[in-house]
Amino acid sequence: MSKDKKKDSSGHATLTLASIAVPLVLRKVLAVGWTRVFGKRPPIDLTDPKITFPEAIGWAIVLAIVVETARFGVTRSARQQAALEAAAESD
Repeated sequence: MSKDKKKDSSGHATLTLASIAVPLVLRKVLAVGWTRVFGKRPPIDLTDPKITFPEAIGWAIVLAIVVETARFGVTRSARQQAALEAAAESD
């Protein structure tokens, strides 16, 4: 296997790991923040009759915006780093 292939596959592995780890960590952080702000756990079990529709939608929106923004940032950062490394190697 060539050196370039190894770099490329390790970059993909790192990107995949970061794309999985960052949302998991953010979800935990958001759950702690939700608990501090609203005084109860986030609405995860939607079959619970105590959870209101606005509460469930609010959690879904907050979670989606934060996690997808972070995932976008991780992906963009990795791609920019790869482009910089490729430019440095070609010089």
